[in-house]
Amino acid sequence: MAWIQIRIHANKESADQISDLLLDVGCPSVTFMDGSNTPVYEPKPGEVILWPETMVIGLFDAAHDMDVVVAYLKANISDTLTYKIEQLEDKDWEREWMDNFHPIKFGERLWICPSWRDIPEPDAVNVLLDPGLAFGTGTHATTALCLKWLESQDLTGKTVVDFGCGSGILGIAAIKLGAERVIGIDIDPQALIASKDNAERNGVAEQLEVYLPENQPEFHADIVVANILAQPLRELHEIILGFLKPTGAIAMSGILEEQAQSVADVYAPFVDLEAIAQEGEWTRVSGQMKAN
Repeated sequence: MAWIQIRIHANKESADQISDLLLDVGCPSVTFMDGSNTPVYEPKPGEVILWPETMVIGLFDAAHDMDVVVAYLKANISDTLTYKIEQLEDKDWEREWMDNFHPIKFGERLWICPSWRDIPEPDAVNVLLDPGLAFGTGTHATTALCLKWLESQDLTGKTVVDFGCGSGILGIAAIKLGAERVIGIDIDPQALIASKDNAERNGVAEQLEVYLPENQPEFHADIVVANILAQPLRELHEIILGFLKPTGAIAMSGILEEQAQSVADVYAPFVDLEAIAQEGEWTRVSGQMKAN
């Protein structure tokens, strides 16, 4: 199907009204985007935070009469309507994403390989991945930071917790790198499905256990990786550290550069922290539990 979109300049006060008006005239999909590169961090559950300058994007069937849409918007908006109408190339978007997801190497020996592509180095440590609806392909800086840290560790025979396991990419990589057992924990049931599917794909299903937080067993691990967000990393630090043995090590990401020190400050009383690692605007906070 061919599509056309209208991009409307708005602000956080007018964006909702414009969205409602677009829906009134048959728009099947409305998206809000940052209109001026202004970051918004970690809304509370159920909270929607918009940017001071917000771009409202309405998607229509290309046959839709856009003159009617514009006339309706102008009649119901008090401010000047600034907009642009664009044709969209008709693509198989899932195929487009698959075509652009290539094998990626982390460190000296770890490859993350899309399950539908050839493996570049058969003798390396290869993780075959199909993320499905869950987060984690290795292309995002936060995942890459955690993968590089895992690749640098001696995981032989270790127990690892993947807190916020998403696609299972970190836990499966840990097993391929020598871990004996991985416990994946996530609040999203879809993530647990994706993790188990990817574990089966990699022949490590027996070593990967996945749980919703309310169902997780009691245990202590050698390693914790947590690629979530700064706010839950701070708020849940007692729970996260509670997974670790007294000699355990931890790596955390999903942390923007300006948030890194606040996360480090929460963990510093309990963990001997390494230098904060950074990739683009994202960082990793890591270290080893302090001796009692």
